[in-house]
Amino acid sequence: MSEEFKAIVRIAGVDLDGEKSIAYAIKGIKGVGIATAFALCRKLNIDPYRKLGSLSDSEIKKLDDAIRNISKLGFPYWFLNRPKDPETGEHLHLIGSDLVFRVKMDIELMKKIRSWKGIRHMYGLKVRGQRTRTTGRTGMTVGVTRRKR
Repeated sequence: MSEEFKAIVRIAGVDLDGEKSIAYAIKGIKGVGIATAFALCRKLNIDPYRKLGSLSDSEIKKLDDAIRNISKLGFPYWFLNRPKDPETGEHLHLIGSDLVFRVKMDIELMKKIRSWKGIRHMYGLKVRGQRTRTTGRTGMTVGVTRRKR
């Protein structure tokens, strides 16, 4: 190797461990799961099991650009994390703080239009149909009193 090994690599605004393999390291970016990581490596012709710290600066730049523009790489719309965005109608793949912000805004919209999911979010209850009889309880516990002998 002509270039030195990098212990920490910064991609998409996140510091990643250079000791990990590429696919498992970029999984640390919010919005990039293991399937997306392997698909990106395959699309860019990079060995997913190579150490992230061994990449050259140009390869890191290429990987960074690819992660920031996943929706432009030709993946099918169902592979992206925001297919057919309600506002724009485009197929998007959001990462990092953009993803967190957009999810919060979606929840706020559900609360505002008072949809079923929005109302569940408002009251801090389970949203996806889970049972609530015993789990998800909040507040003080009653406890058990011991009987006298």
